[in-house]
Amino acid sequence: MGHHHNNNLNHNSSVDGASPRVNSPRFSGPMTRRTHSFKRNNNHSNSIDNNNNFLTTHHEIDLHLNSPRSSDITPSTATSSTTKDGFDSVLEKQQQQGLGLGLGLSHRSGVVRSLLNKRQIFGSGVVVDFRQRKKLGHWMFFFFCGLCLFLGVLKISLNGWFGSAIAKHDYYHHHGYQNGGGDTNDVETTMETLHYKPKYSEIWLKPDSQNFTQCIDRGKSQKRPEAKTNGYILINANGGLNQMRFGICDMVAVARVMKATLVLPSLDHSSYWADDSGFKDLFDWKYFIETLKDDVHIVDTLPPEYAEIQPFTKTPISWSKVSYYKTEILHLLKQHKVIYLTHTDSRLANNDIPPSIQKLRCRVNYVALKYSAPIEELGSTLVSRMRHNKSPFLALHLRYEKDMLAFTGCSHSLTSEEDEELTKMRYDVAHWKEKEINGTERRLLGSCPLTPRETALLLKGLGFPSNTRIYLVAGEAYGNGSMQYLTDEYPNVFSHSTIATEEELRPFKNHQNMLAGLDYVVAQQSDVFVYTYEGNMAKAVQGHRRFDGFKKTISPEKMNFVKLVDDYDEGRISWKIFSSKVKKLHEDRVGAPYLREPGEFPKLEESFFANPLPGCAVGLSSAGRHRNVARDPENI
Repeated sequence: MGHHHNNNLNHNSSVDGASPRVNSPRFSGPMTRRTHSFKRNNNHSNSIDNNNNFLTTHHEIDLHLNSPRSSDITPSTATSSTTKDGFDSVLEKQQQQGLGLGLGLSHRSGVVRSLLNKRQIFGSGVVVDFRQRKKLGHWMFFFFCGLCLFLGVLKISLNGWFGSAIAKHDYYHHHGYQNGGGDTNDVETTMETLHYKPKYSEIWLKPDSQNFTQCIDRGKSQKRPEAKTNGYILINANGGLNQMRFGICDMVAVARVMKATLVLPSLDHSSYWADDSGFKDLFDWKYFIETLKDDVHIVDTLPPEYAEIQPFTKTPISWSKVSYYKTEILHLLKQHKVIYLTHTDSRLANNDIPPSIQKLRCRVNYVALKYSAPIEELGSTLVSRMRHNKSPFLALHLRYEKDMLAFTGCSHSLTSEEDEELTKMRYDVAHWKEKEINGTERRLLGSCPLTPRETALLLKGLGFPSNTRIYLVAGEAYGNGSMQYLTDEYPNVFSHSTIATEEELRPFKNHQNMLAGLDYVVAQQSDVFVYTYEGNMAKAVQGHRRFDGFKKTISPEKMNFVKLVDDYDEGRISWKIFSSKVKKLHEDRVGAPYLREPGEFPKLEESFFANPLPGCAVGLSSAGRHRNVARDPENI
């Protein structure tokens, strides 16, 4: 299939004590932000008082000048050398009201006379000085208020101007990469000067992990592989990249169960993309062998003494239990010494597998299967570019490619000519068994990939702003102008082909599985991962994100969502109602922990690799101890 569509671990409930409902994660709840309060300085008047000695009191002589409390003060005395003013009028009035009766003692009268005599020399100057200081205080207060107002207006103006610069930067940054360049020096300089950091709203927050933590260590009682082997297993990992990953994990577990030696896997070169990349091109093969040396023997090639043996060919039964390999397949291995397993996809059941084997599958998938250095290094570079200026980004697995639409029979919003082309392709691929498909009915059942327009409505309805940076984990979208609906709403859409240089991508040319590995690295490290179809890429990335701390992963509830889209398009509901219902529909589908449950049919139950819980994570009690950890019935 497509390089991101190898068809066929965060945010829902929890192991042990968690709701068992699939896709029923618990949302961590909103975060409240505090803003800085602004308090006016109320000490202004006090500071004036403290700077004017005639307003302070030091015993009896710290009276205000021309205090009306002295009975010896008369209007004639007060005006002997100065003209009577408002201050003196108040003095006369207060004397007439008898306010100076309590200060009639002779020795106090002398003190007051002394003060009045001084006032004759500089009294008017003191009054004027007081008034000037009071007026100065008022002006200082008005100046402070004006300054605050000016700074506020300046901040608003700057935000508007720089906001425009930032928007231009996003635009030119996008088109600069896309068009092989672009003069963005001025915008880059502005961005560096501002140290702009976008608002990190709750839409980007991880769900509550409910105290679940990784648990894949080898048990103390687990034995290392014996030097003697029961034989050698050759495998052909079939399918696209992620389907091959799952198969390799299962075959390592099978080799452990049968105490066999695994030869480094060969990869499928006959899939849709016909990629000739080998295991060593995609993965760090030496690290793979070293990491698993205490679990199983792995060799690069068959030893010389076994090279001439004709391998016994066998196709294992899908969804088999451990007992199948311990009996039927082990018997064949001991008999023939070398066995070739033609298919690896879905050859081990999701559930009812010993805990030690489940942990081994996770050690292989999330530790041992590290991508090769070129993929890991360029992947990290692309993540840094997507996090431009420390902004969060969303990885979108938009599985709207030609092969997937032909396979599923989904042609909603496409032209009749495009529909006919998809139908022809479906009939031309012999191993696609289903030929006659009702695409309309399938869409209403939630079994079609979301279209780019439906995806834009989903993101907008969930509350992602239009400046959201989106990394596209997919190949070219099918349909004339189909991507315009998405890019009109979200212009900052990138892919490996637009943010990596031609030189950086040269080693990946015509190697779709290597490009899929590159996209896997970016998607796994994104702040939010959204997928539009439940293919193998979606399963692999969401499982890895659950294992890696339950990173936010949005799983669309497509059956009800497309009905909301139709209601909105036909005017039956407003945008406000549509958005509210979309948020409600997905509040428990953001990647929080929940228990994987066995289904009636293995093919229809949830994949172990999409949700490795239970198996590779345990909950912790408040005391920090593991709760309800299953006991391994087999000491292997």
